[in-house]
Amino acid sequence: MIRYFINKVHNRRWGYRPRLVISVPSGITDVEKRAVYGSAERAGARRVYVIDEPKAAGIGAGLPITEPTGNMIVDIGGGTTEVAVISLGGVVTSQSLRIAGDRMDEAIIAHMKRTYNMDIGPRMAEDIKINIGSAFPLEQELTVEAKGRDFITGLPRREVISSEEIREALREPITAIIDSIRLTLEQTPPELSADIFDRGMVVAGGGALLRGIDKAISRETGLQVSIADDPLTAVARGTGAVLDDLGRMGGVLESSDSDY
Repeated sequence: MIRYFINKVHNRRWGYRPRLVISVPSGITDVEKRAVYGSAERAGARRVYVIDEPKAAGIGAGLPITEPTGNMIVDIGGGTTEVAVISLGGVVTSQSLRIAGDRMDEAIIAHMKRTYNMDIGPRMAEDIKINIGSAFPLEQELTVEAKGRDFITGLPRREVISSEEIREALREPITAIIDSIRLTLEQTPPELSADIFDRGMVVAGGGALLRGIDKAISRETGLQVSIADDPLTAVARGTGAVLDDLGRMGGVLESSDSDY
């Protein structure tokens, strides 16, 4: 896949070996990080840099992560949720949680099985999450028609479900994410905690699009919570910004020339 994108960007100029910046979850192991370097180098990269996803999300969201102030970013992706406090270009404290959008979809699938004895696929679950999913009570609750297969008869079936029941189904993964945010705040040095209290935190990633996620986090932490502009692409835009200015932003990266 990496080789395909290199060829696509550089018009299939064989022999061209570009520099790559790849964002990775902050909680990956050294073995996983070495696998990222090795895969990119075998795909044709001349030099490989990696950046922690929270840093990339912070840059993409416009946070001044290289300044001596505390910046808190919550990146709710598909497979992982990254929570980090960043200052002077480095991660001061962080949590990497393997609970995010995919786990929310699984919770919806489990709810439909448990409540309606109905089997729905991941795509239907994601559609339900997008259309009526929420983390905080809505001013006007919503409904949607779910389509799937009856477990008993094996025949196609449809059921009208409400945003209230989906919110209850999502309670467990959302609570786990909020607990991770609390733990990160507890581990933050006091001087940076003051900055976060004044400025709040930013939520990015596809999970930031879940209705009321900012209100739910704010209610549980007492802090101001804002959603990044175009949260779905924050990590990609931040990674691109670093690649465009490696001279100034190189301090936030690790490269394949390191111990890995």
